[in-house]
Amino acid sequence: MTNWNALYDRLRAAAPSLELRRDEPMSRHTTFKVGGPVPLMALPRGEELKAVIETAFHWNVVPLFLGNGSNLLVSDDGYDGLVVKLGETYSKGEVYTNELMVGGGMLLSRAANLALEHGLTGLEWAAGIPGTVGGAVVMNAGAYGGEISQVLHQVHTLGYDGRFEVFRNEECDFSYRHSAFLDGQHLILEAVFILDKDDPTTIRARMEDLAEKRRSKQPLEYPSAGSTFKRPPAVDGQPVYAAALIDGCGLKGLTVGGAQVSEKHAGFIVNKGGASCRDIIELMAQVRERVFRETGVTLEPEVRYLGMEGDTWNF
Repeated sequence: MTNWNALYDRLRAAAPSLELRRDEPMSRHTTFKVGGPVPLMALPRGEELKAVIETAFHWNVVPLFLGNGSNLLVSDDGYDGLVVKLGETYSKGEVYTNELMVGGGMLLSRAANLALEHGLTGLEWAAGIPGTVGGAVVMNAGAYGGEISQVLHQVHTLGYDGRFEVFRNEECDFSYRHSAFLDGQHLILEAVFILDKDDPTTIRARMEDLAEKRRSKQPLEYPSAGSTFKRPPAVDGQPVYAAALIDGCGLKGLTVGGAQVSEKHAGFIVNKGGASCRDIIELMAQVRERVFRETGVTLEPEVRYLGMEGDTWNF
């Protein structure tokens, strides 16, 4: 068991100005707005990051690298670990001709707008996604036919052992909502995208069209983690969508505690107010059971779960 007080003191000694938080509620750091405390959270700037990683490695502690928490469901009991969340230092971006280089801590929506400002197309689909660039790379985020893997050139990472590495696109093992970084062993420091030139007016029009589709179809007024379940495998070459299956089973509006299957979009489970992690998991379990019973399809969570040691999905 880690002595968190002692690790706190060592981190403070290694980086005196480092922002450290004790017993930090994860509900403040997830878009679901649920989650219990973590014993220690570090929010490094600049060279503080390497000091944090090296100190944790010396203590045999593997940090959890946190982005915007937009695809994370955290246990009500919290998580017994060190959480490292990137600060503003890692949210900068630069453009060189058709290359967009952005920090892993930058919001993906900001990266899309930076591309727009320089007349670069390829990230319009990303303008409404609430996660960070780093989190988007880890999950190979996508929407409206676009995916990170389609435009990513390379990724600069820092391993939990303090080693810097560069991964080319083909080394990232991308597939649907998957990458080589899902094991949590690498922090995404920077991503380099190769985009195409286009007229900014045309790019903006595409972004506004997609934004209107999101506003009209998605429950953006409530906390959520976006699509709750992954897209199931195709059947006879035809795509199958989780939201359509859930809707077809009459589950829109199904509620457990403060959690609800959105009445606007069946693919979203939302926090209507005061939802707990237990509420959300129980609701997910009911949805999975009903969909399987009526369609034979097993829905797999797209949202990632974070709990105490040995704690997993309860279904």
